[in-house]
Amino acid sequence: MKLHKDLREFIELLNSHGVEYVVVGGHAVAFHGYPRYTGDIDFLVRPTEENVSRIVAVLEGFGFSGAHELKASLTQPEKIVQLGRPPNRIDILTSASGVDFEEVWNQAISAELDGLPVRFPDLRSLLKNKRASGRPKDLADVDELEKVVKPG
Repeated sequence: MKLHKDLREFIELLNSHGVEYVVVGGHAVAFHGYPRYTGDIDFLVRPTEENVSRIVAVLEGFGFSGAHELKASLTQPEKIVQLGRPPNRIDILTSASGVDFEEVWNQAISAELDGLPVRFPDLRSLLKNKRASGRPKDLADVDELEKVVKPG
């Protein structure tokens, strides 16, 4: 999947600053075999002080002047920071339905997204997350991913 130059730059900054993250959402669904439209890229991040400090540095490097003000909220569960607008919106999540960061991180798959090194959740973690969210589009993702895994 070809990324917009801003999304590429953001991932490069995450990587160069050593941010611990996993790409979730629609891009993870595509990685596991069901490409579909998504208006954003979702990053599940480790919500520790050290990692959040790295994220703040990334946001500042990306030109987001209010980054330091987000530091406290990015260490709390169930927070989402959204930057930009679809189809190139960036979502930074501190938690995901049905899974915890450690579980996802420990089972994550190292891969590439448009030539950039990233980590995606393994299929089991992704399905668990999608089922737990219960949103119609997430349940549709589950149905489609199960067809890819179990054709027929």
